Amino acid sequence: MDQAAQATGRILLVDTEEATLRTVRHCLEREGYQVATANNSTQVFSLLKRQVFDLCFLDLLLDGECGYTLLAQMHALTPWMRVVILTADSTVDNAVEAIQSGAVDYLVKPCNVDMVRQSAAAQMAARRKAAPLESPLQQPGKNLYSQNPAMVAMVETARRVAATDANVLILGESGTGKGELARLIHHWSKRAANSLVTINCPSLNTELMESELFGHSRGAFTGACTNTFGRVSQADGGTLFLDEIGDFPLSLQPKLLRFIQDKEYERVGDPLTYRANVRILSATNLDLARMADSGRFREDLLYRLNVITLSLPPLRERAEDIGALADGFLARFAGEYNCPALGFSEEARSALLAYPWPGNIRELSNVIERASIICTDEMVEPRHLGFSEQPYSNAARVGSDISLEELEKAHISAILATTSTLDKAARILSIDASTLYRKRKQFGL
Repeated sequence: MDQAAQATGRILLVDTEEATLRTVRHCLEREGYQVATANNSTQVFSLLKRQVFDLCFLDLLLDGECGYTLLAQMHALTPWMRVVILTADSTVDNAVEAIQSGAVDYLVKPCNVDMVRQSAAAQMAARRKAAPLESPLQQPGKNLYSQNPAMVAMVETARRVAATDANVLILGESGTGKGELARLIHHWSKRAANSLVTINCPSLNTELMESELFGHSRGAFTGACTNTFGRVSQADGGTLFLDEIGDFPLSLQPKLLRFIQDKEYERVGDPLTYRANVRILSATNLDLARMADSGRFREDLLYRLNVITLSLPPLRERAEDIGALADGFLARFAGEYNCPALGFSEEARSALLAYPWPGNIRELSNVIERASIICTDEMVEPRHLGFSEQPYSNAARVGSDISLEELEKAHISAILATTSTLDKAARILSIDASTLYRKRKQFGL
């Protein structure tokens, strides 16, 4: 699918069945949506307090919890979010109750991925129809222009590198804008007229990744009903962006290395060799050099990926940009949602500058979007920013006058706030999932 034609929007999937969540998430992410998942009400409200979603698919039965009660609570917290109910009961009474409870539609289970995809497209179209035209502020790289000297130098290097076909590795914490920088490099490049195709590496296992990347022939495996050309073929003449490359399956890395070196590949189940003229951009928040030393990432692949390395500084190191970024987000979201907010009070600006922003620009965007919706006055006040609801303290910084336990709690809270799954949070923290569960229980997170 051409990147320009991809769907956009943020979707929350709520279901008790992990297999269903994985399958539907993969389907929607292929369409271009940003997707988060939850399988209980605690996860739901944790996500809703930290992120803004356009649409939710909600299973009515969550381990005995009443879906209608949960729907009412969600609607009170996020009145702008459209909710589609998933239910095994197809009676008229059930449909009426779903709509009266605030849902915009309902799907009868078992529902296949095509039904979910079509419902998502319809609801996103309805949302766009109700909203003003996209703000002119939404242009490639708008959040990367900076008054910070290190950031200015990095963006200028990116502009020079964009004119070449060199592979680029983009480093930075979660939420710093690695994907946006990749789009900007493509926009500046001689390949801009062709597709920028993105693969989100953590969302796919080895088998799915190989098929997604290189394609497959009919009958190659169960469910392969047609010949499919993968993302490499879609990116021919353009750019392939491998997001979170540190999670790329180790067993598949030799095939990726071969493609980068020779521009040749085979589809799964097809003996023919194909060629594609593709530029590779990749990004990660992991230490690939350390992973290579421990055998978790191929060293020769790392050398091929980081011909040029660009490092994005965290938002806390570019404090001079926070005010301008916040103003830009507020203008965009207030226009999009037709809200009255025009600016920030001095107290709110001080709060924005004092906050450590562990989730970086992504978190700033989410905070301002939620504030623009909640604020009913012309000026956003500190109470609209929701910092008091965050599970970490502004004072919890390395070197500050706090205990190790407080610092550990703050760090775990910050990681949980900026990762989409508990498994990913555990990997970043270098602990197993059971240890993370105990720490969450210990700290009341």
